[in-house]
Amino acid sequence: VVKAEDYTLPVYADRRDVPLPEVAFVRELSAQQRALKEKEKAAWSALSVEEKVELYRIKFNETYAEMNKGTNEWKTILGGVLFFLGLTGVILIWQKHFMYGPVPHTFSDEWVSAQTKRMLDMRVNPVQGITAQWDFDKNEWKK
Repeated sequence: VVKAEDYTLPVYADRRDVPLPEVAFVRELSAQQRALKEKEKAAWSALSVEEKVELYRIKFNETYAEMNKGTNEWKTILGGVLFFLGLTGVILIWQKHFMYGPVPHTFSDEWVSAQTKRMLDMRVNPVQGITAQWDFDKNEWKK
């Protein structure tokens, strides 16, 4: 006797894009559910609301309203993102404090202005560079 494995059989899945799953949610019915399925074959007006809901729950696990109901998963994702951003910030602060040395003196305003003056005195790149923007007669930047 060949027995089919579970992965070869159709499975139940609540999906918005597939309104009717291939199999019912409850595969093995109890005695009460079997009696209700027999009662289903008669007129539906004889069924109570609770019995109709029970029949629905035999076939489906969730309603569309339950499937579309929002979750709080966004809070977990946002918390994880903020945690890792904070951890990255702590690592950057630690690196700045313990790994990197002081800022070089060549970044100071005095050094940059002295270097700029030296480049103007040497007339570095006079066609399109920095000295092309300097007015040597008025001793100021061109407007």
